Amino acid sequence: MLVLDLTAESTAPPASRLQAGAAGAYLGLAVGDALGATVEFLLPREILEQYGVHRELIGGGWLKLRKGQVTDDTEMSLALGKAIVGARTVAAEPIAIAFSSWMKSKPVDIGNTVRRGIAHFRQTGETQVPESSYDAGNGACMRSLPIALCTLGAEVEAVATANRIQSHITHHNALGDAGTLTVIRMVQTALTGGTLRDLKELAEALVAQEPQYRYDRRRMENPGGYLAETLKAVFQSLFATDSFETALIDVVNRGGDADTTGAILGMIAGALYGHDAIPKRWLAALDQKAADDCRAQAGALLALSPQCRGR
Repeated sequence: MLVLDLTAESTAPPASRLQAGAAGAYLGLAVGDALGATVEFLLPREILEQYGVHRELIGGGWLKLRKGQVTDDTEMSLALGKAIVGARTVAAEPIAIAFSSWMKSKPVDIGNTVRRGIAHFRQTGETQVPESSYDAGNGACMRSLPIALCTLGAEVEAVATANRIQSHITHHNALGDAGTLTVIRMVQTALTGGTLRDLKELAEALVAQEPQYRYDRRRMENPGGYLAETLKAVFQSLFATDSFETALIDVVNRGGDADTTGAILGMIAGALYGHDAIPKRWLAALDQKAADDCRAQAGALLALSPQCRGR
């Protein structure tokens, strides 16, 4: 099923501000992924004992990563983006094939729900897993940035449909769909000049729709892979800070699924605060190929969007 007609040539080049914002979002995702991966699955007290306040891209962690190395959060985003750019539309089969090829490359990490979804596609040729109450994990949300970029300027329902196409290849759950769509809309709102208050209104609308996402109670520490836990930590860090760096440091030092909380917060904060707000030391430490791929894909996806085609 196709969502948007992305085959027409762009009628105008993307504005430089949008390009910078999109690059900031994509690099923010990768930086957050690499920063958080070092402390993934640690408790906050364990992070404090081992690192003090964890604030540098140093690699290591349970995956024994190289300095600046990214994980499945960034890699799946790039696989999704490559499929969209190649097809010039959001279509399930090219995306599923791209995910399958990525899994074949023996990635450094892969979530169980993602693995099952890709295996389902390989075995059946179906590009949608059956709906399941157990599929409200964060694996579809962490890779959703390409959807935010290529559908910028589209109607909300078209964005939601694109989101479901990519998500349901591995995660088919209404609660997960709602949370992921909110993250996509936050990125798009930030890219088009929205403020932190505007993003908070989107979070509050999600809470009103799905109370499991309520984030204004206790501090969420050690968030797991359940998307409601992930986004509680992301929202708390985003709304309690006033810069890209402080938000990222706050969320990854909560431990748990820190590469994914870092990646999701990084894409939102990167769009909000912009490319220049990402600390230069983090960009210098980030894996160079991943950084180059993020920059290139940000522009290519944005150029396909209705916003940049004058619609």
